[in-house]
Amino acid sequence: MGGGVVLSVRNDVTGYWSKALGFGFTEPVTPGLIDRVIDFYRAERSRGAVVQIAPEVLPDDWPRICERHGFKPDAEIYKLGCSVDDVQPGPVLTAPDARVGLVGPADAEAWATATLRGFGMPTDGLSDMITASAKAGDTHQFAAWVDGEIVATGNLLVHGSIGLLNAGATLPAFRNRGLQTALIAARIAAAAEAGCRWIVAEAEKPAEGADNPSLNNLRRAGLRPLYARRNWVWSP
Repeated sequence: MGGGVVLSVRNDVTGYWSKALGFGFTEPVTPGLIDRVIDFYRAERSRGAVVQIAPEVLPDDWPRICERHGFKPDAEIYKLGCSVDDVQPGPVLTAPDARVGLVGPADAEAWATATLRGFGMPTDGLSDMITASAKAGDTHQFAAWVDGEIVATGNLLVHGSIGLLNAGATLPAFRNRGLQTALIAARIAAAAEAGCRWIVAEAEKPAEGADNPSLNNLRRAGLRPLYARRNWVWSP
């Protein structure tokens, strides 16, 4: 819609998956476009949604659009990126009992379940969706195994010369062992092998005085914040 993507997951109890994003490049962000987005969510009987628009394409009348639809400002998300030539080597894995590598089709469901558990999300319903996404031809799933169990996950989406890192999650009992650092390095290496020239990712901007380990891991790998994008929350 309008060059962007509008997704409704009506019965999502997490409030995460219903999102509208990618606007402002194919056509400008206008009150009419946002009206169409919200009309879609109302027609789908969505419980709510998050609207994500890059700051450089926000129109001057965005505050009035927010007031019209009752949008509430939420977290800021850093978009990070770097050239593959600027990638920094990560520290040595601090979990010698772990194995990091590419996930095969037989492990797709286990990978999806571990990803959701790592993010603290329920698996009912969502596991099928994530498993299906793992079978898309332009995505590559990576995992860390300990004693045959997937305990940390990460995904690489290859789009032309760009490699997107997402779905980085670790089960609570296995955090702070360098697993995500190893998964980031493995995915960047795979992206370079696939011909990618740029690596991009997203991480939440921490509150003043707070810390975000995911952001720290990406920055240590050489990715740098390009801009911060505000999330805008709509509810019916």
